[in-house]
Amino acid sequence: MFPLRLAGLRFAPDGRTVLAGLDLELSGEGISVVLGPNGAGKTLLLRLLAGLLPAHGGSIFWGNSARPDGRLAMVFQQPMLLRLSVLTNVEFALRPQALSPAERKTRTMEVLERVGLAHRVRDCARLLSGGERQRLALARAWAMRPRLLLLDEPTASLDPTATDAVERIIREIRTEGAKVLMTTHNLGQATRLADDIIFLAEGRVQEHEPAQRFFAHPQSPAARAFMQGELPWRIAFDH
Repeated sequence: MFPLRLAGLRFAPDGRTVLAGLDLELSGEGISVVLGPNGAGKTLLLRLLAGLLPAHGGSIFWGNSARPDGRLAMVFQQPMLLRLSVLTNVEFALRPQALSPAERKTRTMEVLERVGLAHRVRDCARLLSGGERQRLALARAWAMRPRLLLLDEPTASLDPTATDAVERIIREIRTEGAKVLMTTHNLGQATRLADDIIFLAEGRVQEHEPAQRFFAHPQSPAARAFMQGELPWRIAFDH
């Protein structure tokens, strides 16, 4: 699946350009965080990679293939859960894989234990708190053992304690070998998790830099304006 290369990617619904020829290359390691103003196309980029929307132009290359190898999972800002038990929500995602019922059960219980939900296996997923629902969505994705995990604002509506738990799980998934590509508006979260930053504005990648370098010395005027506008204090960047 890697390197993942996007060349001239375009998306223009009803003639309104959102992505205007986006170019990007990603390795198969680490956590890449997508930043940018509202309407920059952050969520759209993830949906295009997940195959939920068709691009209107350009190409996506998954290593040497035009398609991913199937080891791809996406977790949305508002988890999409079945009105069934916690256990069934994870097991259902594993049905397309060549696993026996016993193997599905074992893998399901392993990931639920790791996200702290093993004691809720028989509960209906819709009865979970917001933080628990997001942890269940991550467990479901983790059980699939994805090579690429797409996360769209995974902690946008969570309190600090729930956010910390979700961030811990994201780090563990990364440590086990999955590439993580996530969007966030939380710059503190980006500094904690990101190995590299992809900054989108005006339908294109304005910067793609290691996280430390980006936060210390954003190069594009759009990134500087974004950083100064998003943080509750003013930043004086070195020239």
